[in-house]
Amino acid sequence: MTCLECNTPLSYLDHRKAIERFGFELCPAHRERMERLLKQKDLPEETVILYYGLKEIGIASMLAWWDGKQTIDLAISRVKLNISIEKEHEPLNSEEVIQALEKGMMDYKDGFTNIRITQSLIRKDLRRTVENIAGIIADLRVEVKAI
Repeated sequence: MTCLECNTPLSYLDHRKAIERFGFELCPAHRERMERLLKQKDLPEETVILYYGLKEIGIASMLAWWDGKQTIDLAISRVKLNISIEKEHEPLNSEEVIQALEKGMMDYKDGFTNIRITQSLIRKDLRRTVENIAGIIADLRVEVKAI
């Protein structure tokens, strides 16, 4: 049992606290760092869970990335992929739909791909979620090379 970030050996209690909170082994320093980040940036816990799920398969992402307009939950800059973690889909009014469409259009013009993933999907099926994101990244890498 070692920390995913620094390979520090973990006590049983440290291991258990990290697994219960995030599902991954983190030393107290890195667990507390992630807890502070979630609180400061008002991010859902599932952002950290997905971050470490991607890290586990070798995909480097950035937590709470500022894109100049807003904070992106997770960003994979090499392929211009932004990932937003959302609560369960709530019905949107027409103004919210138009705002989302306009934001998506501006990001698309800037060459970014945005995907939205619900918190429950990450909690219920992290492995398949990570596999699908890896597939999206592979496709985006091909597009980047083609340009």
